[in-house]
Amino acid sequence: MHEKVVGAALPSVLALSYIGDARHSLYVRTMLVKRGISKSGELNERSLHYVTAEAQAEAYGKIEDKLLDDEKEVFRRAYNSTHLNKPKRASGKDYRTATGFEAVIGMLSYIGDEKRIEELLDIAHSDEGDKNDDSEN
Repeated sequence: MHEKVVGAALPSVLALSYIGDARHSLYVRTMLVKRGISKSGELNERSLHYVTAEAQAEAYGKIEDKLLDDEKEVFRRAYNSTHLNKPKRASGKDYRTATGFEAVIGMLSYIGDEKRIEELLDIAHSDEGDKNDDSEN
């Protein structure tokens, strides 16, 4: 079992979003491999449909009402961070939402709550079974 670590005991929200970005990417890569995709070029191309700021903002919308208070707080702090460098292709709102989404996943990874990560990411990607994919789940 993991111990809850909150507030000042956590790394910065930008450090958490860095961890969350990697953890979300691993989830997506594993999901695609489980669908039977095995060519690295195709895996890389398809993973881009899930890891962009726009896609992560959409994924957050699916889990928003499922978040616990500490998760909401980390999201809020990351969303409101003043140290964000928005990429050219994302709206400011999508980029801030994606950063918050990543920070939540990063916090859960940092405290070792893999069960909660899987629960939230399964919900976030639950209706994407064949999205941009010709193979079966």
